[in-house]
Order: sequence, then structure tokens, then C-alpha cells
Amino acid sequence: MTTPDATQDGGLYATRQKIYPREIGGRFQRLRVIAVFVLLGIYYILPWIPWGERQAVLFDLPARKFHIFALTLWPQDFYFLTWLLVIAALSLFFFTALAGRLFCGYACPQTVYTQIFMWIENWVEGDRNARIKLDKAPLDIRKLRIKGTKHLIWGLLSLWTGFTLVSYFTPVDELINNIRTGNLGPWEIFWIFFYGGFTYLFAGFMREQVCKYMCPYARFQSVMFDPDTLVITYDYQRGEPRGGRRKEADYKAAGLGDCVDCGICVQVCPTGIDIRNGLQYMCIGCAACIDACDQVMEKMAYPKGLIRYSTENAIEGKYADKEILKHVFRPRTLFYSAILVGIFVAFLITLAQRVPLRVDVIRDRLTLSRETPAGGIENIYRLQIINMDGRPHQYTIAAKGIDGLKVTSGERVEIPALGTVNLNVTLEAARQSITRPTQPVVFEIRAEDDERLVREAKSSFLK
Repeated sequence: MTTPDATQDGGLYATRQKIYPREIGGRFQRLRVIAVFVLLGIYYILPWIPWGERQAVLFDLPARKFHIFALTLWPQDFYFLTWLLVIAALSLFFFTALAGRLFCGYACPQTVYTQIFMWIENWVEGDRNARIKLDKAPLDIRKLRIKGTKHLIWGLLSLWTGFTLVSYFTPVDELINNIRTGNLGPWEIFWIFFYGGFTYLFAGFMREQVCKYMCPYARFQSVMFDPDTLVITYDYQRGEPRGGRRKEADYKAAGLGDCVDCGICVQVCPTGIDIRNGLQYMCIGCAACIDACDQVMEKMAYPKGLIRYSTENAIEGKYADKEILKHVFRPRTLFYSAILVGIFVAFLITLAQRVPLRVDVIRDRLTLSRETPAGGIENIYRLQIINMDGRPHQYTIAAKGIDGLKVTSGERVEIPALGTVNLNVTLEAARQSITRPTQPVVFEIRAEDDERLVREAKSSFLK
């Protein structure tokens, strides 16, 4: 097997060697299958779930409303996105320091889609040997039929993936009707083919190239690893020297280790590496080599675990396997977990305490202040009130900050669910109560039917 760094004719760049991953079963493969179906199930099904008069998850960009089941977020709530990005980054740090590239092996979109595309390839073209034989065969009707069928299924799945992405931003019923009537907008067409096209390209053709050369995580993961990180490792002390033998042979008398040098661990690897050469940045942590090696060990009646999840220090014999967990949960990972839990709890508390009501006060620029016939001073304001709740509410407007300050117009307003109202509000105060040319005032907007919906907004009153 040519390594990724190999070159031809002394050149600077390697020629890609197409990888034909062998299909394998096992406990870790079952976990990957579950992860694929759960993650893609969520992605493909969410736009079809109704929620009242809309779909459950809809990012309505023209209306600037982002619906997630019962929760509706507005552009003013985008600081929650910052929270989520921080949580995602810390989660990545924590799981990487704990157990290596778990995200890459089980949850990365590139891994998930590549797995689906490889299943389709294996179903249409056959197993590893059949695919190799087919690629070497001359071009004929049979080869065109098989290859054409595969690419047709890939293309349809990619288009469906692009369609699903757009359906998060355009209601799926409207999107289907636009396709049926030929009224798709230019941006909808662009994103369907853009996302679908890159899914087809990355999962169908580039595969391991994305993981090896395009993904930045592969490059900086090494700074998150240490000798106590739980990673997929080959027990070289047990496996070396490797070599072929009969099942019934006394291989230890021949000076051999447990590795039979079958190469199946390389054949099942989606990136084409040999885990027996040690930890490499190209390893995505899929654990296919563990399942493959365990099956070989079982056939040879050897103990399983020649390739397993372990740590560098455990493999080197610095502590026993039963002490791995004690060293995995070390101060570094405990520190990450404490910060992660703290931020996540703070995020949930902030989200729970969110008041779905926003008020902006704009002074009337045409009239700064004026004297009433009764001798008082009145100021006119424009209030923009946004009801971010999923129910309509009746609101009362009050003001404070000056003795005897009262609202003479615009003291009540009804706002529909997720609606916005621009309201003119007039404040009046007695002249003798105004001690300065400009005095601060505070508007209080309160829902009559929900005591939680209260907002205050500051402004100024001019004499």
C-alpha cells in the first residue's frame, strides 16, 4: 500500500491511490450505522414535521424569524448563537482530549455521507474485490450500466440533500409547489445544486482527501492529544513480530507475535492507512480496524484487542489496562468538562429567562417638546414593540422618572403573535416637576395576561 506521502519519480506531490474499503461488521460498525441513521434521519425528517400552522424548524430569513419548535428567535437573539459556538468548540476540545477523533469517526457530515455513498457503491458494484475488478475491466455496456446506476443514485441522493437544506429556509410545501410549477427562485436553485454538488463531489470522489488535506481539524488535533488520550492503537508489544502462520501452529515458539499480517485492518480503513505504523493524523477514529482485527483474532482463537481503544502510556506498559479510565479522566479533561457543564448550564438558564418582548424607543424628531393648554409639557415618542411570543398579547404602556408623569396617548396596544407594532406615545408632565432641560424617563411595557412579559426602555424628556 502506498502511503499518502509517497511520490512518483521524485516529484513533490503524491499521486492519489484509489482506496477500496472493505465492508466489515462488528460492534463499532453497528454504532456507526446507528449514528448515520440517527443524524441523517434528523436532517431529512425535521423539515416535514408540522408545528401549528408552520413546520417545526424553519429559518425564515425574509421575516427574520427563526423557528425551532415552540421557540422563535429573532436577530436580536443571535447572541445565543455565540453561546452555541462556544459550547461546540469546548465539546470538541473535551472529546478530543478524552478519546481522540470521536466526532470524525461517528458524527462528521463528511464521514456520514461517505458512509452512505460507500453502502450504495457496495450494493451496486459489489464487494471490494468486485469493485477492483470492475475498475480494471475494459469499458463495455455492463460497466457503463453498473457505473451509471451508481452515479444516478448518488446524484439523486445529493439533490435530495440539497433540497432538504433549502427546505430549512423555504417551507417544504412551498418548495415542492415551486418545483412543480417551475417557480424556483435563483437562490433556491443555487443552494440545491451547490450543496448537492459538493455532497456528490466530497462523498463520492474526494472522500479521504477531504479528511487528509482539507479538514483543519486533522492538522491541529495533535495539540489536543497527550499520552493519556484514549485513541485507536495497535498493541505492538503483543503483535510484533508479525507474520503468517497456521491456526494450529505454535507461533510463539517460532518467535511470532499475535499479528498474522493479514492486512485486513488496512483494507477496511476508509483513509487507507496502516494503524500498525502508529497513530497518524489521517486516522479518523472510525474503529473499523478494531472490528476487523477482532474477527481475525476470534478465528485464530487469540484474545481480542490487538487493535483497540487504549492510551500510549498503557500500550507502553506504564499502567495496566484496568487503570486506563483513571488516567483518561485526568485534570485536563475534568477542567474541560467543568467549563463545558458550567457554560451549558448558564446557556440554559439564559435561554429560560429570555423575555420574548423587545422595545425600542425613538424620539419624534419633528417635535422636541411642546406646552399643553393646561400648562404642562409633553413629549412625543415612537415605540417599536416586538411580541416575540407565539401568542397574541395586550400590552399596557407606563412611564416613570418624573413626578406626575403620565401617558396621555398610546397607553394600550394589542400585538399579534410574533408581530411588530410601531406606536406613537405621548408623555405629559407638569412644568414644575421638570427640574432640568433634559431628564431621563423609563417606559414600562407589560403584558396584561402574562406577568413574565415585562420590558423597560430608557429615553429622555425635554423641557
